[in-house]
Amino acid sequence: MQFSQPLSRRLALGTLAAGALAALAACGSDSSSSGGTTLKIGTEGTYSPFSFHDLKDGNKLTGYDIEVMDAIAKKMGKTTEYVETAWDSIFAGLDSKRFDIVANQVTVNDERKAKYLLSTPYTVSGGVVLVKSDNTSITKLADLQGKTLAQSATSNWAQSAKDAGASVEAIPGLAEAVTLVKQGRVDGTFNDELAVLNYIATTGDKEVKIAFTTTEKSSQALALRKDDAANFALVDDALKALLADGTIAGISTKWFGKDVSK
Repeated sequence: MQFSQPLSRRLALGTLAAGALAALAACGSDSSSSGGTTLKIGTEGTYSPFSFHDLKDGNKLTGYDIEVMDAIAKKMGKTTEYVETAWDSIFAGLDSKRFDIVANQVTVNDERKAKYLLSTPYTVSGGVVLVKSDNTSITKLADLQGKTLAQSATSNWAQSAKDAGASVEAIPGLAEAVTLVKQGRVDGTFNDELAVLNYIATTGDKEVKIAFTTTEKSSQALALRKDDAANFALVDDALKALLADGTIAGISTKWFGKDVSK
């Protein structure tokens, strides 16, 4: 998936250039502005159970985050358009206005709060480290010192790995991380507890196991640009209403068997 390219063509008359740019901005903003009819959303499409393609349902894009966004759009009287992109490029896509919302389990941290508008959290979860089933050298956080973990380079979990003294092998997502773990090319992978539990439950993979679970919990939110405050307010108000009326809890229970939204 390619990001849209900046306008480079030069026009002879300054007024014509300004008019052309304004027209282009208007055309591109129908989906992003508070008055548009479509919410344009960036998501991985490869991160089960949050955003993935269900081969059993015609390869349909689905998942917890997808259903949450569909519910928000419905509450706002809008439709959704999903732009799939790798996690390590997802914020670049948001910055370049290829889409206007990131719905992909964005962990709330100070760095992201400084740069983006983050919604009311809709997921709360812990982290786990996944290792080969015969690995006995990793049972706690301190054991990660000097180890190598497979992580998406810009993910919150990559930073957690580094903070624990591990080196990071950059990979696109969880599926690739699990493959490297099973091949013995890395010692493990740090990831979201819900994603890992879903992977083990749906695949029955006996070659890997959860070495330990962190005691710290993290919150996940939607991310929007700071120049999109009007749209953000409408999205966040819709999300708050869905959290209050039990809609998000119902979606959560469908995917995880319990309410993970708080």
